[in-house]
Amino acid sequence: MPSRRSILKSALTGLVTAPFVAPSIVFAKAPYAAVQAPGFYRLKIGSVEVTALSDGTIALPLAKLYTNTSERHAQGALNDAFLPEMVPTSVNAFLVNTGERLVLIDAGTGTYLGPSLGRLASNIEASGYKLDEIDDVVLTHIHTDHSGGLMSKGKRTFSNATLRVNEREAKFWLNAANAKAATGIVKQHFGEADQCVTPYVEAGKFETFADNAAPVPGLGSILYAGHTPGHSAITLESEGQKIVFWGDITHGDILQFDEPGVAIEFDIDQKAAVFARDTAFKQAVEGKYLVAGAHIAFPGIGHVRKDSTNYDWLPINYA
Repeated sequence: MPSRRSILKSALTGLVTAPFVAPSIVFAKAPYAAVQAPGFYRLKIGSVEVTALSDGTIALPLAKLYTNTSERHAQGALNDAFLPEMVPTSVNAFLVNTGERLVLIDAGTGTYLGPSLGRLASNIEASGYKLDEIDDVVLTHIHTDHSGGLMSKGKRTFSNATLRVNEREAKFWLNAANAKAATGIVKQHFGEADQCVTPYVEAGKFETFADNAAPVPGLGSILYAGHTPGHSAITLESEGQKIVFWGDITHGDILQFDEPGVAIEFDIDQKAAVFARDTAFKQAVEGKYLVAGAHIAFPGIGHVRKDSTNYDWLPINYA
């Protein structure tokens, strides 16, 4: 009978002399994870909670859209900031929880402007809120990238919310004669305004506010007409802190800070829009308050200061 020692010796000899065979394991190549993290960022203004929300980004040929400048000059300024010809442009909205009411400032694009946008509703829910918890939706203005998200699959997205808009903005966009007289992209905007805003009117969930008046208790407004007739920034102050939700004072965070006189094709009254921008910049510098832009790189929150060329944008440190 072989001893235990001889059995172990034979086994070890077999391990040493047996040829090595690599395991036939095939590792699959990992697919690209093409999804970003949920687009929200939260801060406190005094005792009030503010949540910046991304509706997504859209690539725009900004150099071709800017006016009061040349395309070559505008593209040069964008290139100096390492931006491509088709500039990824943020569409931001903001949710304000005063403790008494939950207020959404601007409503995103919905399904109107392509698959890279329309993410506002999902980001509201990712941030911890439900759409039917929103008490009020306040629009800085009624362009489709701010009002398109009001409707979803033929129903009001914010079923319990009252929609609130500056009164001269409502009179302009909800006027049948104006819609009939409009041409080009503006005519399209009239049609989209009717589709998105009118259902709130018909449901009795629509109110207007006067120039520089409070749209809801706890918030104020500043008429910065020009981009649209009733374009209004929304203001919030709490415990000595202040933020102003600008709407479309700027498109991007490069050229128009250095050159406030540069307008954009989307401005209905370009001269008035230039004046409004210069006023908003000066007030932000003097007041040293935070501002939040709808088309400044997400989260779109920061300060404005004077610099050697004109103005400078300083994004909030949110790391």
